[in-house]
Amino acid sequence: MRTLLIAGDRSGSGKTSITLAIAQKLSRKMSVQTFKVGMDYIDPSYLTGVTGRPCRNLDTFVMDENALSSVFTHACHGADIAIIEGVRGLYEGAEPTGDAGSTASVAKALGVPVVLVVNARSITRSAAALVRGFQSFDPQIHIAGVILNNVAGEKHAEKTRTAIEHYCKVPVLGAVPRLPALEMAMRHLGLVPFREGQDKGEFMERIRTVSDLVGGAINLDRLLSLAADVSPGEPVLSPFLQHQRPDLRIAVAYDHVFTFYYADLFDILKANGAEVTFFSPAEGTLPDADGYIIGGGYPELYARELSDNTPVREALRQVSREGVPIYAECAGLMYLTDEIVLKKGWQEKTEEERYPLCGVFRGKASMPARRVVAYVEGESKAGSPVGAHRFRGHEFHYSDVSLAPGTRFAYTLTRGKGIEGKKDGATVRNTLASYTHLHPVGSLPMFVRFLETCRQAQESRNIQSAGKK
Repeated sequence: MRTLLIAGDRSGSGKTSITLAIAQKLSRKMSVQTFKVGMDYIDPSYLTGVTGRPCRNLDTFVMDENALSSVFTHACHGADIAIIEGVRGLYEGAEPTGDAGSTASVAKALGVPVVLVVNARSITRSAAALVRGFQSFDPQIHIAGVILNNVAGEKHAEKTRTAIEHYCKVPVLGAVPRLPALEMAMRHLGLVPFREGQDKGEFMERIRTVSDLVGGAINLDRLLSLAADVSPGEPVLSPFLQHQRPDLRIAVAYDHVFTFYYADLFDILKANGAEVTFFSPAEGTLPDADGYIIGGGYPELYARELSDNTPVREALRQVSREGVPIYAECAGLMYLTDEIVLKKGWQEKTEEERYPLCGVFRGKASMPARRVVAYVEGESKAGSPVGAHRFRGHEFHYSDVSLAPGTRFAYTLTRGKGIEGKKDGATVRNTLASYTHLHPVGSLPMFVRFLETCRQAQESRNIQSAGKK
């Protein structure tokens, strides 16, 4: 599979807009499979939107070599080229002196050449020194080309290009101008998710503008010539290769509020015997199911809609009481509390606002709070809906959840903040809700165990139903 990795020299280098433009331009003439390094939901939503193929995540902190290979190999079937977008700067990872979680570690694990995006604002010859530093920092990384961003004009671009090609011996594939039109729609946790904006003409027009301006500034033919054939081979045991007949129905909250899901989740559920159906906590009704999954998103922006849909709130509270398994992450955790409190001053609010929610857990969610972005490590307890396992994940939130004294927790964290004092994964009956986001391949045993919990609960309900006849 021909593959390239687009990395940045730092966060804010412009690699997301550049990768988006490259993917959209190439998708007009070939099938493009995209990947995003790190545990991120928003950038992949854009790459999925412009290519028509689900973007997949690659993360060496939460995935071992076999899981990484599994995700890459599975996703690439039927594609002509794979484009990987990095995270932050090329060498940023989970630790200051370690490789895990970095873009560089993915490049090495798969043997992928790197195209480095350099923020060239206010520098010319110094850009060559920067690229040389990236080249020498890790000899195992092959920087095959450079794309300049934030250039002030043709003279600036030409001086910088000449310096890099002279000192670093790598081609400069393009120079993207510094233009306000290239700025994407943002909010407190990053870009506005693609699903939210795709029905808005201005939003889609901005994406087309970005793709046309950026794509026109890059020599795509020369870029394609740098792609290397990456063949990691079939994984030892792929989680996608099971073919279990469906015996479960899992309902997933998926609408404009809850959009944070890894594409691999749906494949994992299907491979392990689950038929997936979707519902909207904001606008729909709650379908009958053997288990429910409520992912991340922005409940704080749609608190009134969620609160006004009383039938779904009450139905979720009731199925939880009946022991139907529910797995929730971050926004899902917030939604399952008694209420959400939007503080005065947040989003220019003149008064504090409170909205009743599901009440599965006694307590409240509040916005805003200290911003938390971190990798997570911990261990889940036996008897929880996901069983006893060590895990690695990620938390990313701008909220705080305060739960009632006596709340039980399934997760003990050795890294990360969690809900309360290194405790995460609040549980009641067969419901588990956490700030921790897990990757379904990196934490495969936990998702398989959740489905087993759904089967056991289903069997228990069937026995009880038969006894009443």
